[in-house]
Amino acid sequence: MPRDSLNRLLDQLDELKSRFGSHEQRTIERLLSRLPRLRFTDAEALLRYHEILLFLRAYPHSERTLRLANTELSDFARRVKQLEASGVDLSALDSPEVSGIAGRHVTDTFTYPIVRWLVKPRGQQGRVVLDWDWFEDENRLAETWPRFIPLLEEDASVEANVPYERWLQSVTATSVENRSVKDLVWLIQRFESLPKTEKEKAELYDAQKLYVRWTPAYRATRTGMRLAISKGAKVFYHHGPLIQRRDVSLQRELENPPTTLKRLSSKQGEAILDMTRAASTVRYRELYGFTHGDPERVFQTNLGRGVEVFIVGVPAGKRLPLRAYHAAMIFKNGAPVGYFEGLSLFERLESGFNLYHTFRDGETAWLYARILNIFRHLLGVTAFSLDPYQIGYENEEGVESGAFWFYRKLGFRPTNPDVMKLVVNEEKKIASRSNYRTSRRTLRKLAAGPMIFELDKIPDKSPDMSKLGDWDRFCVRNIGLAVAARMGSKFGGNAERFRAEAVKKLNGVLGLSQRDWQAAELSALSDFAVTLYLVEDLHRWSDKEKQALVRVVRVKAGRDESGYLQLMQKHARLRNAMIKLGSQ
Repeated sequence: MPRDSLNRLLDQLDELKSRFGSHEQRTIERLLSRLPRLRFTDAEALLRYHEILLFLRAYPHSERTLRLANTELSDFARRVKQLEASGVDLSALDSPEVSGIAGRHVTDTFTYPIVRWLVKPRGQQGRVVLDWDWFEDENRLAETWPRFIPLLEEDASVEANVPYERWLQSVTATSVENRSVKDLVWLIQRFESLPKTEKEKAELYDAQKLYVRWTPAYRATRTGMRLAISKGAKVFYHHGPLIQRRDVSLQRELENPPTTLKRLSSKQGEAILDMTRAASTVRYRELYGFTHGDPERVFQTNLGRGVEVFIVGVPAGKRLPLRAYHAAMIFKNGAPVGYFEGLSLFERLESGFNLYHTFRDGETAWLYARILNIFRHLLGVTAFSLDPYQIGYENEEGVESGAFWFYRKLGFRPTNPDVMKLVVNEEKKIASRSNYRTSRRTLRKLAAGPMIFELDKIPDKSPDMSKLGDWDRFCVRNIGLAVAARMGSKFGGNAERFRAEAVKKLNGVLGLSQRDWQAAELSALSDFAVTLYLVEDLHRWSDKEKQALVRVVRVKAGRDESGYLQLMQKHARLRNAMIKLGSQ
């Protein structure tokens, strides 16, 4: 079929995919029955078809639509290989925005935890090898590999153009076909055997900048990844319009009752984490909570309309110093459609939300509001903050999608007075001119500061910012910078001496000694100690406030960070001190 004719069919299918009615359903089914017989001759058209099929899998019009979409997707690797054999340029399929299609691979300097996950039989979902063609700086290996291979320093210390690949292949001598696979497995095993902490091993491995090529199995690609529908759940077929942003009240959604959370077994939790890691890795992304997720703290909930959400916590050894961390993966009719990241301190949650580009037309506002409802009840948070990056600061994708207005129309407000004045002016223009659109230049200015939605406050569209909210000027980075400045001015930049002195001071104020703390609690104690070292009136806190602080620190190192937040929310003096430090 001529390219123009094929593109017209794809245009028609693309237009109808999010319109739901009996006529649209019949037309889509007719097109899906016709397209399999056609041969694609360029990567761009094949990519368009792929993304439309993924949308129809997640938002099917009918059982037949879903079956036809799945059948076509299952044949995609063959189509890709067919194009490749024809000499067609397939680079359009490999950009980070669309990578992970069946029949293709991804190549990157993946982090140590991800590579270690990939090479293990439980985690590996396809073929993973070292990619020497991408490697740029072999000198990085001279300081590390001699500890693994005898006499290598004889070569690496004094010679130019050291053949590291040949050295490695000599150790792992095997067939040419499996050499690269075995090379990487052996290398990771050597790092695992080092008498170092996990953090130190990761630092050493990551410093090498080794390129790894992963060719995922079908079930680990964007094309084939699909969660088994939970027992008792049914596929949600769309017969009416999708829920639009104008139909969503964030205030009302947050006030709705909580959903039921089900804690998964460790085995089930590990399976979900495997899927979240694969979903991220094939897209050249890495989310902290998925990489380091705790299989013992994975929860599942159903939001309705075919949506399942899995909430993930992190184990004590991987937690952030002050904020509680949670991540979530969102599935729609079994298809992974996006993820969420929540960073919480007291009643404030910084939210990072990303619906994958393919599914941006799919009830984004409703999904976001429902996920905030989960965290509202799970963590007790009532103030929801957005980092400027989320709304377009140094993020052209956010500018292109109009992220600022998406959040503004849900009720978020800028915390920067100058930005708020600009917002009011733009809203007047929008109200008075039916065809007015905010320019990209102005959208970048609107994204210059954070935004916030506070459940216990009525959204205020007034430019009067004389009465700032408690969290308006807060940034956790300010606390870290203040701590670093104190360490530099008083301890000569010596972190170990600063931590020791801070812990000694805090223990003295609390009337405790080092022996009163369990080993697992010492890291949390140290982080709180360097922070509270800046609180001048700490010694004047009441005994009750000091005892409550001890409980906060102990629970930070406990099984579940939700309990940590709940204790913090009851400690008014600690809250005021933290806000003051983070608002300077």
